Amino acid sequence: MTSTASLASVVPAFGLGTFRLKDEVVRHSVGQALEVGYRAIDTAQIYGNEADVGAAIAVPRDQLFLTTKIWTENLSADALIPSLERSLEALRTDHVELTLIHWPSRSVPLEDSLGALMRAREQGLTRHIGVSNFNIALLQQSIAAVGAANIATNQIELSPYLQNRAVTDFARQQGIHTTSYMTLGYGKLLADPVLADIAAAHGATPAQVALAWAMAMGYAVIPSSTQRAHLQANLDSCRLVLGAEDMQRIAALERGDRQVSPDGLAPAWD
Repeated sequence: MTSTASLASVVPAFGLGTFRLKDEVVRHSVGQALEVGYRAIDTAQIYGNEADVGAAIAVPRDQLFLTTKIWTENLSADALIPSLERSLEALRTDHVELTLIHWPSRSVPLEDSLGALMRAREQGLTRHIGVSNFNIALLQQSIAAVGAANIATNQIELSPYLQNRAVTDFARQQGIHTTSYMTLGYGKLLADPVLADIAAAHGATPAQVALAWAMAMGYAVIPSSTQRAHLQANLDSCRLVLGAEDMQRIAALERGDRQVSPDGLAPAWD
């Protein structure tokens, strides 16, 4: 089995999320992020911004880690690769580093989607494959279908208020890396007094503390921002080292506060 450490090295610990950013807003965000030092960008077919992300890329392609996600209507065995090729055309590249199943399908067998992703990887369209918004049962099915070593990450909602320990513990046991989205809980965490106290002790911000916590847990993070100062501050969280007591205090913030669970898409959460 591929080790957790080797899988973690596949996915950069820090990147830029582009959910809900479109047109000039996403072009500006990506451009500013690249200027301050970001080298990983996360997008998705359903975001409707792949072309704008592609237009904003202004660094050598071999310096960038691009992730996109296949939408549910494109998960069938015959639709997935053509849809990924359209994504690559929009992104102005011949490959991405990582392609994920965005949400589990309720109509297409998982084996079909993962099989198509494996073929896309064999064709050089993507360097790695993975999943997103998968619970333990779906991870088990994925492992049975293609093996844990072929699942580069499970991208799930994670924050100090939603620590998803059952899923992350299972993934860790299987050697599957975890990527955290919504790490700042739609901004709710910025006003948390515990995070504010920890931040003050480190000369940091609550957002930096939340991001540093996730990275200390071994997760990748993909926060988004449209402001250069916030992009830089988020990136600076990579240098923040939290102590054991800090981590214990953040662990105690768990409250099951899930922000993303769309009807018709979300699985039965663990």
